[in-house]
Amino acid sequence: MAEHGQMGHVEIPADDPDRAKRFYGALFGWQFQETEGFEGYHMFRAGPGEVGGAIGKRGEMARETMVQYVSVDSIDDVVAKVRDLGGGVILGRTEVPGMGWYGIVRDTEGGEIGLWEETAQTPA
Repeated sequence: MAEHGQMGHVEIPADDPDRAKRFYGALFGWQFQETEGFEGYHMFRAGPGEVGGAIGKRGEMARETMVQYVSVDSIDDVVAKVRDLGGGVILGRTEVPGMGWYGIVRDTEGGEIGLWEETAQTPA
């Protein structure tokens, strides 16, 4: 399990996911695979460890711009803190069944930050 504040997943939007996979595969040697239930969302690992991500069709399986996801203990707590610090909330806590929750916030400079809360971290 990733620790609170650890960067772990980058979502890369693409107008042509196959073209983007060829580009990143040739550039960095990344290999892609789809996860059942997430067709069109091409996952990759960026070297050893927890950092990886996915390429998805812009506006369909991915947002309009690249988003870096950060692991958090509680999306609700982080969202409240973002508001207190002058940021904004784009998408509140949203379930990914059987895996966890994600949300997206905006920093004070207009940048988007993805939040990831694993299922196992949430009390029953």
